Amino acid sequence: MWKKPRKWGQSSPFLEVQFSSIKWRGTTSNSGLNFLLLFTKMLFIFNSLFSPLPTPALLCILAIGAAIFLWLVNRPQPFLPAVDLNNQSVGIEGGARKSAVQKNNELISYYFSDAKTIYETFQRGLVVSGNGPCLGYRKPNKPYRWLSYKQVSHRAEYLGSYFLHKGYNPSPDQFIGIFAQNRPEWTISELACYTYSMVVVPLYDTLGPEAVVHIINKADLAIVICDTFQKASVLIENVEKGLTPGLRIIILMNPFEDDLKQRGEKSGVEILSFSEAENIGRENFKKPVPPSPEDLCVICFTSGTTGYPKGAMLTHQNIISDAAGILKSLELIFQPSPQEVSISYLPLAHMFERMVQIILYSGGAKVGFFQGDIRLLPDDLKTLKPTLFPTVPRLLNKIYDKVQNEANTPLKKFLLNWAVDRKFNEVKKGIIRRDSIWDKLIFAKIQDSLGGNISLIITGAAPISAPVLKFFRATMGCVVFEGYGQTECSACCTATVSGDWRSADSVWCVLGHVGAPIVCNYVKLVDVADMNYFSANNEGEICIKGNNVFKGYLKDPEKTKEALDEDNWLHTGDIGRWLPNGTLKIIDRKKHIFKLAQGEYIAPEKIENIYIRSSTVQQIFVHGETLRSFVVAVVVPDPDVLPSFAAKIGVKGSFEELCQNHVVKEAILEDLRKIGKQSGLKSFEQVKRIYLHPKPFSIENGLLTPTMKAKRTDLAKYFQTQINSLYEDIQQ
Repeated sequence: MWKKPRKWGQSSPFLEVQFSSIKWRGTTSNSGLNFLLLFTKMLFIFNSLFSPLPTPALLCILAIGAAIFLWLVNRPQPFLPAVDLNNQSVGIEGGARKSAVQKNNELISYYFSDAKTIYETFQRGLVVSGNGPCLGYRKPNKPYRWLSYKQVSHRAEYLGSYFLHKGYNPSPDQFIGIFAQNRPEWTISELACYTYSMVVVPLYDTLGPEAVVHIINKADLAIVICDTFQKASVLIENVEKGLTPGLRIIILMNPFEDDLKQRGEKSGVEILSFSEAENIGRENFKKPVPPSPEDLCVICFTSGTTGYPKGAMLTHQNIISDAAGILKSLELIFQPSPQEVSISYLPLAHMFERMVQIILYSGGAKVGFFQGDIRLLPDDLKTLKPTLFPTVPRLLNKIYDKVQNEANTPLKKFLLNWAVDRKFNEVKKGIIRRDSIWDKLIFAKIQDSLGGNISLIITGAAPISAPVLKFFRATMGCVVFEGYGQTECSACCTATVSGDWRSADSVWCVLGHVGAPIVCNYVKLVDVADMNYFSANNEGEICIKGNNVFKGYLKDPEKTKEALDEDNWLHTGDIGRWLPNGTLKIIDRKKHIFKLAQGEYIAPEKIENIYIRSSTVQQIFVHGETLRSFVVAVVVPDPDVLPSFAAKIGVKGSFEELCQNHVVKEAILEDLRKIGKQSGLKSFEQVKRIYLHPKPFSIENGLLTPTMKAKRTDLAKYFQTQINSLYEDIQQ
């Protein structure tokens, strides 16, 4: 039966209610309310045109509508990208590109107007945090203990006053060495230098003993702060041998015996504890003399590949502008605040870890240090429960491998991979969360292994593979942010754009890209004609110009001139390609130098020149990949030597048969390692597996140039199957 309808335009009082939009995870969502409004209107129209529905039916329909409404309102909303993901960078005059985030051509030099130096950044953190906890440390099986921002600031002032008491001037031409693992005293020592406009010169073990001597002399270090008795003993020994005659004071963080002090006195070196230096500074306190943004703040020696390390000179503005560029890339998903806490285990001697900490201090966040033993890091993570996890692919690979190995049955492996795929479908849409059904059933244990509170993972320093990146973006339910750069640009020059989570093989991956330029620098590609790379084809050597680019190498004008051209463009030595979406992809290395997964540089030609000394080797091609932690080699044995060499170990056969013999291969490998060790190759430079090839590389088969140089790219392609097999044969 028809019912008289209401006049058009007449509405129910219920429909006259004004609905406001609902905020959800930083986005505005009206979809649920729009649905409810439409659903209710349709229901009333139906009720007006037709016979009224029974009350139970009406209530049932309303309940269904309410359920749909609640689902629409509470469903996870995606993070919206900061820019058009198909146009992440913009071309400017001169062939360079800038970030699409930039609205003009002015490069950013700071993020917070009251934090233009590292000293001001820390003081800002003190105010913003309300003198909250700053640096955390712990002993085995104990909770973290915290130093407040004011405690750290006061101790830095006391230590800095000690430097002045010993005759140092509050000036950026005064250098202080720090030779220690990550711990609160490292940060206090660094801040002490900045409080009085001095410069930090980090030293670290992996450089080797000769490099430590080189740095002390190159930087004219009279004071070195170190952590252990062993390091202090080595420093004194160098003085005793006359290797570092300028070293006069060693400040030791750990307790030590009187005989060390007496030994130092005999060599003219004063040995004192960290607390003693602080007490002397307290008694002779001097008012802080803060630096200017243009002042030098750190000389970071890069490990390099051959010869002595080079000291990259970075100013406060260099570092603060780079931090600003990173913060600008992260600002839609992360802002440093007193609620954030990070774990510190990556070496503070490198710029990556220090850049992360500077960003955190600007917002009054907390930094908890690991116990000093990487094997105890899982326990530190569970105790600290950090929200931010700066890391390198090497560690992520280990976690990934462990989880994969624990899925030790076909069913478990299927369920794990299926859950990762389902969750990653959300990630590709920009939905980042850890409250899905997959998180509760499968991924919670993985998240708990890192403390359970991680909201941001920052990875850099080396490449990350596509499967590992996809795995962590899915399982951790947090943003995985990646950057590309080098010490000479303060750490980072390109980075993931917020919201670009679509591709599993994103930055650092050979198959992906390294993001877009950050807002403190421009990036351009220049021709490398001898390698057939031309900027007209959107390929060439990656060059960086901006506020984050260093001032040169300490007392090394020749190396500085090689790195910085007359227009102050930094030449990285990496070969890149601009992709259609405005992101940068690394495709080659200008000088055949590459990084392994742990971040160590490898110069393959240097290794080849050492191994060629083996009587068994006629030709050798050393190969490494940025997703691997070791190098392998293709060896062409000397046909005149191999038979007699094999006979000595009891193996006979044709030349081809000997090349395929496992015993012969292992014997040649052992000979190479012996020669490598005698020649000073580091463990990561030694090849782990070799393939014996019976036919020489030649001009005719396309593996040598007319000048008899190895065509490395062609060699890698030619032996790709064998190289893959070598990597599969060994457990990393």
